[in-house]
Amino acid sequence: MQEKIKQEIREMKLGEKVRGLRQEQRLTLQALADMTGLSKPLLSQIENDQVTPPIATLLKIAKGLKVGIHYFFEEATDRQKFVLTRGEQSVGTQRRPGKDSAQGYVYKPLAPGMREKKVEPFLVEFEERDWDNSLFYSHEGVEFLYILDGELEFHYADEVMRLMPGDSIYYESSEPHGYVSVGPTRARAVAVLYTKG
Repeated sequence: MQEKIKQEIREMKLGEKVRGLRQEQRLTLQALADMTGLSKPLLSQIENDQVTPPIATLLKIAKGLKVGIHYFFEEATDRQKFVLTRGEQSVGTQRRPGKDSAQGYVYKPLAPGMREKKVEPFLVEFEERDWDNSLFYSHEGVEFLYILDGELEFHYADEVMRLMPGDSIYYESSEPHGYVSVGPTRARAVAVLYTKG
C-alpha cells in the first residue's frame, strides 16, 4: 500500500510543477520562501520530490505563485467541463510527519481533471495518534468536512469535538485547527476546501 501511494505521488509530479511554475515566474527558491513563509530547504525538498507537502503547505505555495491549489492536481491538457473520478482511479498522496507536517493523513483529490475549480474536494484518511498542539495549522479560506467512517477528534482553536459518521462541520480555516483519528478504525472524510484565488 505504501509503495503504491509513493508511485501515485511520483505520477502527480508535484515537485516538478512547483519548480516549473517558480522558474517560469523567474523566482529564486529564497524569493518563494519569503513569499510563502516556508523554509528554503523545505521548498527544495518538495521540488525534488523528497517531501510530499500537506494541503496547507500546497495552499501557501499556490498563493505565493498566484495560482489556485487545483493547479497541482491537473494535467496541462485538462480542459473538461466535468470530471468523473471512479473509486479505483483516485490519485493519492500522503502527508508525512516531519518538521513542517507534524500530522499524518492520506488525501486523494476527487476532481483532479478540472481546471480553475472554485473548490477543491478530497477524500481524507486520518492517522490514529495522540493529540498534541503541534498538530494545529491554519490557512486562508474555508473548509467543509463530512465524516464517512470512524471517529474523528477535531480541534478548533480552544474547542474539541468528536465527529462520527454522518457528522459534518464547516469552518473558517484561518483559525488553528487539526484532527486525529480515534477509536477502533481510521476516520475517513470528504473534505472540501475553498480559498480565494
